[in-house]
Amino acid sequence: MLSRLLREHQAKQGERKELQERRRREAIAAATCLTEALVDHLNIGVAQAYVNQRKLDHEVKTLQIQAAQFAKQTGQWISMVENFNQALKEIGDVENWARSIEMDMRTIATALEYVYKGQLQPSTS
Repeated sequence: MLSRLLREHQAKQGERKELQERRRREAIAAATCLTEALVDHLNIGVAQAYVNQRKLDHEVKTLQIQAAQFAKQTGQWISMVENFNQALKEIGDVENWARSIEMDMRTIATALEYVYKGQLQPSTS
């Protein structure tokens, strides 16, 4: 009787150990599946972030190139406007010089006319 109880007890212990081992394997498998699912979910987000970062890097490079081209073009425009402004100033200076010469010529013409009339008047008197 005692040996039978011992065998039954050992058999029940063996069954419990097998059940416990099976449950442990199932828990490990479930934890592995959960971990893989979580990692896959995270990897999708990380992959999308990486793709977005690459797109942003490309856009930044493109924007930098366009900004440099715009700055160069703006510099050229500024130079052209300054040259045009300088040409207008020179035209204004030539116009002022021409007016000054014209005024001097009128003064000289008036003086010569006055002298000529002055020479004519004493001979007619």
